[in-house]
Amino acid sequence: MLAAGLQKQILIVDRDVATVEPLRQKLSETGFVVRAITDGAAAVTAVKERPPHLVVLDWNTPGYGALEVIQCVRDTRVPQAVRLIILSALSAEHDIVRGLESGADDYIAKPYSLRETVARISVLLRAHTQRRESGPSFDNLMLDSTTHRVTAQGTALNLRGAEFRLLEFLMTHPGRAFNRSQLVSQVWGGDGDVDERTVDVNVQRLRKILEQPGYGACIQTVRGFGYRFVGLSN
Repeated sequence: MLAAGLQKQILIVDRDVATVEPLRQKLSETGFVVRAITDGAAAVTAVKERPPHLVVLDWNTPGYGALEVIQCVRDTRVPQAVRLIILSALSAEHDIVRGLESGADDYIAKPYSLRETVARISVLLRAHTQRRESGPSFDNLMLDSTTHRVTAQGTALNLRGAEFRLLEFLMTHPGRAFNRSQLVSQVWGGDGDVDERTVDVNVQRLRKILEQPGYGACIQTVRGFGYRFVGLSN
């Protein structure tokens, strides 16, 4: 259960009430404050009037389409960006890539595991409660942006410049998948001399460094798309 005053607001947008109710109930039991809406137009109004911390959106929502709802979420000006997860019966690789490229933080295919879905939602929302002023931390993996120091279980890790920047960027956007082009832009500043293969090489090096203290699995490959950072408990 989340501490009083720290409860996260979640908006579920899905016309399938029977499918949504178990998820709504499970999230509520976990400590989230959950609203469920069956129409895209109503969802846009809800996001504008009372922005949630996270939106769970069915790709085939009636009313406004999913892309309109996503655009509304991305245009919402709040201190902390609204996270967004797509739920969809479409599970082909190109559907997942399309959903992620549209601006979603994560994509979950139906039918889905309640336990896994709640865990993935928690990962996306955990950054707000676990981030320190100096940098993010997850499961005793701590990154200090001021001193450029990374520790795992209290032991310092030796990361080079690009490896540090890559880990820092992924850790500050937990659960969100990024393709190689986005990582080149964000980590290497869009340097024309850096190709997408450089991302793969640095991910491999970073995983190797993180594997010894047991954190190699924190950087996940999103098949056909790119990479994301998750905590050990997920």
